[in-house]
Amino acid sequence: MSRITDAFSHGKAFIPFLTCGDPDLETTEAAVRAIAAAGADLIELGIPFSDPTAEGPVIQAANQRALAAGATTDKIFELVRRLRKDVTTPMVFMTYANVVFSYGTERFVSTAAEAGMDGLILPDVPYEEKGEFAPVCRKYGLDFISLIAPTSEGRIAMIAQEAEGFLYCVSSMGVTGVRGEITPDVGRMVRLAKEANPDLPCAVGFGVSTPEQAGQMAQLADGVIVGSAIVTLAQQYGREAVPHIRDYVADMKAALARP
Repeated sequence: MSRITDAFSHGKAFIPFLTCGDPDLETTEAAVRAIAAAGADLIELGIPFSDPTAEGPVIQAANQRALAAGATTDKIFELVRRLRKDVTTPMVFMTYANVVFSYGTERFVSTAAEAGMDGLILPDVPYEEKGEFAPVCRKYGLDFISLIAPTSEGRIAMIAQEAEGFLYCVSSMGVTGVRGEITPDVGRMVRLAKEANPDLPCAVGFGVSTPEQAGQMAQLADGVIVGSAIVTLAQQYGREAVPHIRDYVADMKAALARP
């Protein structure tokens, strides 16, 4: 069992997202340690990119702040090496194909694996183009995480059958961001995926921000992913954000634990 799959074996998984380097890498490092201690089951680390097409304004702005503060892929690999001295929580990178290409796909994946990462999410790589990345990830033991969206209807079974680690279920159309309510039929997406691959954990992201929403989504899926609401705390509190992020993660994790 991969560490990612194992993250879903202790009840509903809470998966927080942080943009590395926002407001700086020291704060990111402290935040990762804090959210791991607060009960995060799996942690998504965003490598900033100048044109993050899947992101809404909150995470786009975080990308710009991180780049302006000097975050680079190499510095983020170093950050992961430091974290892995004492953090055992599974971690996956979320970034864009361009970041991986420009670093060199094999070099990027092998370095990520050596640093201690468990998986890779590239939201701008459609299923049909994953052949450029998935085999390299497999070679070095990283799970290449697939995404499905409400528009994936006819392809969900196909994507789920080949998915590794967990399946990222995009709850609503458009870009990332906090939403008042999440309307599309997430339950149907998860059901179709589970029919095709019963052992595959499914986690829902894009738009989840409150404990109530997290609780609702957890009834439909195996885990809940939250990004923009956490990144907003980083934006609001800057270098003082760590206790706020920690408390938020603890509250969300508690919401998932409720029957």
